Order: sequence, then structure tokens, then C-alpha cells
Amino acid sequence: MSMQIGGSSSGPMCDINTTPLIDVLLVLLVTLIITLPVMTHAVKLDLPQNQNPPPVTVQPEVIDLEIDFDGTVVWNGTPVTLQQLDGYFATESVKDPQPEIHLNPDGMAKYDVVAKVLAAAQRNRMTKIGFSNASEFAE
Repeated sequence: MSMQIGGSSSGPMCDINTTPLIDVLLVLLVTLIITLPVMTHAVKLDLPQNQNPPPVTVQPEVIDLEIDFDGTVVWNGTPVTLQQLDGYFATESVKDPQPEIHLNPDGMAKYDVVAKVLAAAQRNRMTKIGFSNASEFAE
């Protein structure tokens, strides 16, 4: 707002003060000038082209190992004893890639039998062991 001092005016002068408007516009203009090169800046990269396709990964063999409620251990559908299981683990542990053991104990199986099977696998250096169908144990 501006005011007129003295003189012969009949009323107050009501002109808009444009200085803050010009200040804001200048700040926006400077901001645009500064950020525009950053937005358009691009880096050209010459990436190497892969001449060789990736090697084909061999899927490991899957061994289904079930433990029934009465302590029976079943290796891919064939019942085995713990001594036979030890021999099977010794044979399978030297394969490359090592087979995966999918252990599926019955919900009523004794922990002692499951622990003996896991100990036999560990003793023979089997590294890929997992529990399958563990949803029946979740509560």
C-alpha cells in the first residue's frame, strides 16, 4: 500500500504493491534456471554386451523322505531302516549337485526318530534338508 502525504487528493490511493509478487516470480525463475540442467543431464554408458549365454543350471534331485507315526522311514516310497538310510545318505552326499532332502514327518511321529534321521543326514554331510508339509504342525 502506498500513501500520499500532503497534496490535494480527495481520497486514499489504493494501488497494489507489486514488489512481493516480483520477488516471488524472480525466485521461481532462478529455481527453474538452476534445476533445468539437472533434469536434462544424461550420462551415456557403453555397457558391455554379453556374448555368452548364462550357463544352464542343473536342478538338483529331490528325495522325499517320510517318517510315519510308527517310526517307519520311507525313502522315495520305499521303507528303509536307519542303517540303510545312513548308506543312502553317504551315496547321495558325494553327488554334484547334492540332492535336496524333503523331510515330511507325520504329525504323530516321535521326535526321537526325526532327530535320528536328521543326525544321520548331518553325519553324512547332507546340506540341503528341508521340512515339507509343515502346515499341519502350525497352530
